[in-house]
Amino acid sequence: MVGRQMKLGFLTHAAGMTKWTWRQPSLPSNASVNFDFFLDLVKRAEAAKFDFFFYTDSPYCDANSSPYGLSHLEPVSLLSGLASVTSEIGLVATMSTSYTEPYNLARQIGSLDVMSGGRAGWNAVTTAEPGAGLNYGLDESLSHAERYARATEFIQVVRGLWDSWEDDAFVYDKARRLFADTSKLHRLDFQGEHFKVRGPLNLQRSRQGQPVVFQAGASGAGQAFAAQFADAIFGGTRSLKEAQAYYAAVKEKAKTFERRAEPLMMVAIGAFVGSTDEEAERLYKDFCELVTPDEALGYLSWTFGGFDFSQYDPNAPFPELDETAGKEAYQSAAARFKSYAKANGLTLLETAMRVATPRPQFVGGPERVADALVNWFETRAADGFILGLGTPAQGIANFIELVVPVLRRRGYFRTEYEGSTLREHLGLPHAENTHSRRTTGVA
Repeated sequence: MVGRQMKLGFLTHAAGMTKWTWRQPSLPSNASVNFDFFLDLVKRAEAAKFDFFFYTDSPYCDANSSPYGLSHLEPVSLLSGLASVTSEIGLVATMSTSYTEPYNLARQIGSLDVMSGGRAGWNAVTTAEPGAGLNYGLDESLSHAERYARATEFIQVVRGLWDSWEDDAFVYDKARRLFADTSKLHRLDFQGEHFKVRGPLNLQRSRQGQPVVFQAGASGAGQAFAAQFADAIFGGTRSLKEAQAYYAAVKEKAKTFERRAEPLMMVAIGAFVGSTDEEAERLYKDFCELVTPDEALGYLSWTFGGFDFSQYDPNAPFPELDETAGKEAYQSAAARFKSYAKANGLTLLETAMRVATPRPQFVGGPERVADALVNWFETRAADGFILGLGTPAQGIANFIELVVPVLRRRGYFRTEYEGSTLREHLGLPHAENTHSRRTTGVA
């Protein structure tokens, strides 16, 4: 057994981030609203001792959204249902800091955490979709800078509310007629530029203290936010060299903040696993053939915040775009695609096809995929991986059946859970209550 253990989660794109996902033969046509589909995946992952299930979300759709984006389950509702029929795997919900209120979110995710016995996580996103603000009384979406300024206050409020009660405040002593020690109840009284929240939260703390906070964001503001607040970072797949640089930069930046533990770097990956390398290549080819050129161009437009590429010849070199293209949406992704297209001399359509059907770093038989995962892990590109698979039902089954045994044989992945909470799974410390630390003098 090696000393450092790899962490594994898996995700589904609840909003159906591509228009072709639903066509895959291994998926129910109504997978995005099919509870049994999610239950089967989560049960498989829990039996394999995965750390968590990660559920993405979007608060917006229109007639041009992907099929699964038109109808998908709300995160806390789905995960609450899954919590009742699982006992060990972590459950991570994506919820926006731009288009909800911190008190409501603190209650919802906190309740999921208590109900599940300390297995909840929150993926804090700032929501870049143009038009999302129209669902919340805004005439236009928040700018990139506004979203992160709001998010900073938002997470401070949520974490403060989760500390409303100290861990041992609820006594439940009928003989003494003492339900709770209210001297261990603390008001928040937060007042900032974006929020004014009195508190306290009417909910006790969970077995892990607070839910695990995930955050995704590769822009400068996103990295700074993650380094300060995230327990685990949801990172996009880059080249090994880029991933190593990102890993080192965020870990170093995190040292400038008062933290009890550095954030875990969880890299989101695509993986096509077959019993042989040839079978894996066939699975990837089948996936690519689901996508038409028009769909690929539409997906590229989505990553650039709705930028209109129809004004350009798709067979001409990728156009020269000014800095405003993609600036208010997925900044880092847009910049990466522009740089990649220029460096490789790609046409607009070639770029769109590669963006829509990117070849994952992890395609092959079990030994090849395990070799790649271990290399990323050992060279400090990742502390673990979140599997975003092209064919979720088949992909998860293949990964569990073929790759997990190899990782276990090499000593990189558990055979049993080490504890019962998500923090214990991830090797993170119990979230100490700030008021308890002040009372006891614990640093």
